[in-house]
Amino acid sequence: MSPSLIVGTMLTLLVISVPVAVALGLTGAAYVASDARMSLLVVPQQIFIGLDKYPLAAIPFFILAGNLMETGGISSRLVDLAKSIVGGFTGGLALTCVLTCMIFAAVSGSSIATVFAIGSILIPAMVRHGYPAPFAAALMAVTAELGVIIPPSIPMILLGVSAELSIGELFIAGVGPGLLIGFALLLVTWAICKRNGYGLNDGQDRLSIGTAARRAAMALGLPIIILGGIYSGAFTPTEASAVAVVYALLVGTFIYRELGLREIYVAFRRSAISAAAIMILVASAAFLSYLINRAGLPAQLGAWLNNSFDSPAAYLLSVNIALFIVGMFIETGAAILVLGPLLTPVAVNFGIDPIHFGVVIIVNLALGMVTPPFGVNLFAACQVANVSVLQIARYLLPFVLTVLLCLMIITYVPAVSLLLRDLVYR
Repeated sequence: MSPSLIVGTMLTLLVISVPVAVALGLTGAAYVASDARMSLLVVPQQIFIGLDKYPLAAIPFFILAGNLMETGGISSRLVDLAKSIVGGFTGGLALTCVLTCMIFAAVSGSSIATVFAIGSILIPAMVRHGYPAPFAAALMAVTAELGVIIPPSIPMILLGVSAELSIGELFIAGVGPGLLIGFALLLVTWAICKRNGYGLNDGQDRLSIGTAARRAAMALGLPIIILGGIYSGAFTPTEASAVAVVYALLVGTFIYRELGLREIYVAFRRSAISAAAIMILVASAAFLSYLINRAGLPAQLGAWLNNSFDSPAAYLLSVNIALFIVGMFIETGAAILVLGPLLTPVAVNFGIDPIHFGVVIIVNLALGMVTPPFGVNLFAACQVANVSVLQIARYLLPFVLTVLLCLMIITYVPAVSLLLRDLVYR
């Protein structure tokens, strides 16, 4: 089977709505069946090799940590802290949504976990204070994408494994872009609320900063332990994920006392289902990546891209456009696992730092989580707010444009991503 047939088979399966993991696996199986020189033993062998990678163990642990924080009282205390800081401004609850997502992103690693953990608290509160439900859902969907940009980040782990990049370097390189996008969203949210008169009385019943900080002190300790441990060399990102689970379990059970046996069971069950879905996708993508490499597609793609673009700036622009479109139709994890190993070597040939390029990929595909027709954050936020995707479309546009502008800055100002990385790793 030629590389063009591999791509054609995969796209056909995706177009007819075959689940992504199944489409990747069937494409690989079709390749093996068409090549008489290959044994079917290649299928289980490459699936095992794709999963037999130590950093992948961090994924189920970070998912579990996020679910334990959602039910263990950590997320609600972070909301109270953020509200105490920005709740007094016009649109204080909307600003609280952005700031809480920035904080929660530093402990969860997942945008979906952020939508349900923070959105289930703030979307109903915003509606009660007079915000339109579609606006609240749109804001929640966009700000939750910070969960995959600010470390720790599950998509960054997937990219690091598939493209053979340092996960620690990717993590710290995401801090600058995450803060840039977060503060830009704060500014735009404030301007929208000011113009429309949203949230004029949001400052009522908020705690003082001192009281809220004391209540959230243990919750704030988690990102300090995780990121501080990684960058001090005390433990690896994978070990940090296990530390996050133990910390969230202890705090939720013995300090906040909101985690009982039932809540722990529910958190473990949800985490097992989510982790299993991701791992099936990883296994299928690893198998297909092996076959794509065997077919010589990376070399052909690299040669075509090198001949088509004469500068790093042109290549970065083309990648941004392509990934923006891909992110609208293909699940983030699948896009990372398939495209990361293909596009990163070409970027290196153009002299682009691979860590900077990795952050560009992550931010691009994070946008895909909030762009129709298949933005997972959109559907999650709409489920929480009980509105349709069509209802939130007009509220979504200014936030998406804001993130796109930040993406251009991140793409063409490498220091946004690399300044902290160079201070820690160079």
